[in-house]
Amino acid sequence: MFDADLLLHGQYHDWLLHGLAVSLKLTGLVFVLALPLAVLVALLRLAPVAPLRAAGWFYVEGIRGVPLLAHLLFWYFGAPELLPDGPKEWLYAHDVEFASAAVALTLYTAAYMAEDIRSGIRAVPAVQFEAGRSLGFGFLATMRLVVLPQALRITVPPLLSQTLNLWKDTSIATVVGVGELMYQAARVESASFRSLEAFAFASAAYLTVSLVLTALAAVVQRRWPARQA
Repeated sequence: MFDADLLLHGQYHDWLLHGLAVSLKLTGLVFVLALPLAVLVALLRLAPVAPLRAAGWFYVEGIRGVPLLAHLLFWYFGAPELLPDGPKEWLYAHDVEFASAAVALTLYTAAYMAEDIRSGIRAVPAVQFEAGRSLGFGFLATMRLVVLPQALRITVPPLLSQTLNLWKDTSIATVVGVGELMYQAARVESASFRSLEAFAFASAAYLTVSLVLTALAAVVQRRWPARQA
């Protein structure tokens, strides 16, 4: 019998809500960090200087060629050991699990977002870029003032898809002990032996947030549609 009271009151309810809050916090933080990094990498991929293009290509292919789980384990178990003693001790004294997950997810998500943004930039008619250059703007100024505002509107659907992937990918942070939603659902299951309620809550939460993100993207697209050349 499904016990809804377990989800609505008491300690297990608090654990699950805490996990949901941590998952949302991780998603929001990673999105805020990954988006500007993705724009930078996309500009590197389109830069007029070959070494910069090579650096952008190496970042994207290097990140995408390794599974997210491997990234996460590297940033949790490996990367902190490379730090000097002072920063390493500070990191271990604080929430090293959350920090490692945030770094891994940021780098991973930015690589995929960068390719979406690059595609959006390429979808902007070349005359827009040429018009910017004819006005005396440099490469970066033309991108920032003329091309990127249009490209980001075009890129809303694929960026939404990446954000949804990011929201779901936060569940993998449970392997390094981040107290996110799946971690708390497993904790409730272990303590209460109520698998159905615990994982039903987690599934419903993931679905609800995904639907909210989809609705927000639809509103954004209606309010600020991509401009026609």
